[in-house]
Amino acid sequence: MESRHESGPVEPGQSTRRVKVTGKRRGSWRRRLLGLALLALLAFAAYEYLRLPDAAPLLKKNPETTALIEQRAAEAREAGHKPRRKQYWISLSNVPKHVIEAVLTSEDSSFYLHDGVDTVELGKAVEEAWQKGKLGRGASTITQQLAKNLWLSTDRSLLRKAKELVLTYRLEQALPKSRILALYLNVAEWGDGVYGLEAGAREHFGVSALSLTPAQGAILAAMLPAPRKRTPKSGSKTLKRHAHWIIDQMLEAHRLSAEEAAAAQAEIDQLLGGKPETDDSGEDEEP
Repeated sequence: MESRHESGPVEPGQSTRRVKVTGKRRGSWRRRLLGLALLALLAFAAYEYLRLPDAAPLLKKNPETTALIEQRAAEAREAGHKPRRKQYWISLSNVPKHVIEAVLTSEDSSFYLHDGVDTVELGKAVEEAWQKGKLGRGASTITQQLAKNLWLSTDRSLLRKAKELVLTYRLEQALPKSRILALYLNVAEWGDGVYGLEAGAREHFGVSALSLTPAQGAILAAMLPAPRKRTPKSGSKTLKRHAHWIIDQMLEAHRLSAEEAAAAQAEIDQLLGGKPETDDSGEDEEP
C-alpha cells in the first residue's frame, strides 16, 4: 500500500506569514552584520586616530621635513637621481598681500570661513567621485593639503582621505589660521624639488617672494594643482588660463584695481606667451 503524506489544508494567509517571518530573520541578520561592521570601523578609526601625529608642536616649531619631501626624495633615488631640495622659510609678514590673495583664490577661497573642511565643495567632490568612480581633487582645502603634505602619502585611497580629515581637524584645533597658512606657503610643492613660496619665487622668477608682482603671484598660485608639470617654462595652456582667471577673480573681489588687473594680465601674457604651448587641460592634481 502506497504511503502518502498529506498536509492539512493551507490556511488563508499562511504562506504570507512564512515569508514575513523569513524576511524578519533576514532583516535581523543584516542589522547585526551592519552593526558589527560599524563597530569594527569605529574600532579601526579609534586605533588610527591614536596613531596619528599631534599638530600642537607646529605652533612654534617648523617641521624639519615633510612626508611629501621624503616621498619625492625616495622617488628620485629609485629613478637613479640625486634628490633635489630647495626650500627657504619665510614669515607670512614677508609675503605680499596680493600673493596671499592669489593663493587663496586658487586653492581655498573660503579658508577663513571654514573649520578645515569646505562641506559644500566636499559634497560636489563626492558626487563627482561617485559619477567617475574615483577620487579627484576638488574639495581639498589648504588645511587638508597641509595635512597631506606634512604627514601622508599622495595616494587617493579612502583610508588616506579619512586620516587627512582627522589631521585637518587637529591642525585647525591646535593652530590659528595664520600659522596654518604660513606652514602651507613654506612646504607646498612649487616644482621638481622646490618647496615653499620663497624657493618657488627664486626658482621661476629669480626674485624673493617679497618682490613678486601680482602676475607672478598668480602664476605661482596657478601652478599648485600640478606644480611639477605646469611651470612657467612648460608652455601649459592650463597654467596661463588659470593665472588669468585668478586675476579676474581678484578684480571682481576688489583685491586689485582695474589698472592693476590690466597690468597683471598683460604681464602674464608676456611671461607665459611666445612659448610652445601644450594642452594639459585634462590633467588633474599631481600624484
